[in-house]
Amino acid sequence: MAGGKLFNWPEGARYGATISFDFDAEEVWLGEDPANAGRPGVLSQGTYGPKVAIPLLLDLLDRHNVTATFFICGGDADRHPDRVREILAAGHEIGHHGYTHRSPTNLTREEEEAELVRGLQSLRGLGAEVAGYRSPSWDFSPNTLTLLAAHGFEYSSNLMDDIRPYRHPGGIAELPVSWLLDDAPHFWFAGDTWDKTIRTVDEVYTLWRDELDGVAELGAHYMLTMHPQFIGRPSRLKLLDRLLDDMRASGAWIAPARDVARLAP
Repeated sequence: MAGGKLFNWPEGARYGATISFDFDAEEVWLGEDPANAGRPGVLSQGTYGPKVAIPLLLDLLDRHNVTATFFICGGDADRHPDRVREILAAGHEIGHHGYTHRSPTNLTREEEEAELVRGLQSLRGLGAEVAGYRSPSWDFSPNTLTLLAAHGFEYSSNLMDDIRPYRHPGGIAELPVSWLLDDAPHFWFAGDTWDKTIRTVDEVYTLWRDELDGVAELGAHYMLTMHPQFIGRPSRLKLLDRLLDDMRASGAWIAPARDVARLAP
C-alpha cells in the first residue's frame, strides 16, 4: 500500500479507472444459439451496436477526452470493418474477444487456439495492435493462460478475484472485472423466458456510483464493462456521460486497459 491506497496510480491520482466495451454485435447472439443465424429480429439487437451505438459512444468519449478499450470478436470485426477502423482512428485500444462468442470452456485446446489465431488475424488485418484478451463471458479454460502467453498477449481481463491489477505466474497481467460493473446483468432482457426485467437508469447509476465511491476510497481500480448494444441506448448514454463526469470530479486516472496492465507489479 502506498499512502494508504491499495495501488499507487500515476500523476498522484486517487484511483484508477478503465472504460471498456465488449463489442459483440451479432456474434453474442450466434454464440448463445447458432440457430439465431436464421432469426434476423434477434440479430438486429446486436446490429444496433455498430449501426447506431458505436458512433454515439465515440462522440461521447471524445467529448470527455477518454481513451477506452474495445474488446472485439473477430467475426464482428469481419462484418463491420469500417467501425473497427473508426475506433482505431479515434485513438482507442482494441483487444481480443474471441473470434466467435463461444466460451473457451466448451472448446478443445486446438479449437481455443484456432479462435485466438483467427481473431488476431481479423483485428491485426484492420491495423490493431492487440495486447489484451477478454474471453466471451469471462470464461477461462485450463489452457487459456498458456495460449495467451504463447501468442504474445500482455494481459487478460477476465477474473474476479481482486480490485487491483496483478500478474499471473509467467507474467501475464490480470485486470479484474465484476458483474456489478457490467451492464449486461442489469440491461440484458431475456426474450426467451420473459423472466428477466430491465433495470432503470437510476438504479444502475446508483449501483455504479456507490461502487465508484468505494473504489476511490480504497485507491483501487474501477473496471467498467459495457456492451454497445446495451449501453448505447439514448437514456443509457446519459448514464455514462454522468458517470464520466463523476470520475473526473473524484480524482480518477482514466486509462485504457493496456496502460493499466503495464503498471501491474
